[in-house]
Amino acid sequence: MTTLYVSDLDGTLLNSNQTLSPFTIQTINQLVSDGMLFSYATARSYQTAKKVTQGLQAPFPLIVYNGACVRDNVSGEILLSHCFQEDIHLLLDHFLNNHLYPIVYAFIDGEEKFSFIPEKCTPGMLEFIESRKGDPRIRIIHHPKDFYVGQIFYVTLIDETDKLKPFYAYYQKQYHCLFQKDIYTNQQWLEIMPQGTSKAHAIEQLKHIYHYDHLVVFGDGENDIEMFQLADEAYAVDNAHEKLKAIATQIIPSNDQDGVAQFLKKAYQKL
Repeated sequence: MTTLYVSDLDGTLLNSNQTLSPFTIQTINQLVSDGMLFSYATARSYQTAKKVTQGLQAPFPLIVYNGACVRDNVSGEILLSHCFQEDIHLLLDHFLNNHLYPIVYAFIDGEEKFSFIPEKCTPGMLEFIESRKGDPRIRIIHHPKDFYVGQIFYVTLIDETDKLKPFYAYYQKQYHCLFQKDIYTNQQWLEIMPQGTSKAHAIEQLKHIYHYDHLVVFGDGENDIEMFQLADEAYAVDNAHEKLKAIATQIIPSNDQDGVAQFLKKAYQKL
């Protein structure tokens, strides 16, 4: 039986300092060297995910942007991607007409970019952008028409909960929407992706390519629910959201206690 192990990053594999402990790096690298199939599925981009997982050697494809893209972990090549159709223009119109100016992720002339209007950004958005300082994906624009460029695959707003909630309610059936607070800043995020986009869907697509038999996943947040529902075994770290714990196979130690690496070390050695 071939087993694929997939972990969320923030709040799960990463500790509260947004880093991997030496124990986690050493353990997973050794297990991968022994033949374990391991990957991670994250809301982060490929660039920021690679930055915080430096030292981790897992050649299996990575799931980023909550499933909107799958990339080769060695070359960075985009293996799978899900982009909006032209109806995304109506969504952008709706936001802009209500004086909401998002961060828009798109492939423009073959390059991944995220666009924003600095003078229209909320404090939460500016904080996020500052954390990406020097990122080659940054595309500063000054006119809303420049949002409508390229193949758009991800739209994000960071604002007051009461302001964003009606838009989440309006679009949650039309698109794949995530409405949750950032675990580090407690800022409210509304993330919108094409319908059918999710970590779970990306994992299913990988199954058709790599033909694994058994899926074991690890997570902490509501954006991991579909992945948990798909898996044969699903383990929630002790710091996970209660909704996720309720559907978990078992609760394991927290992200600050190397819960995932501890589990993998014991489980894989039994095989």
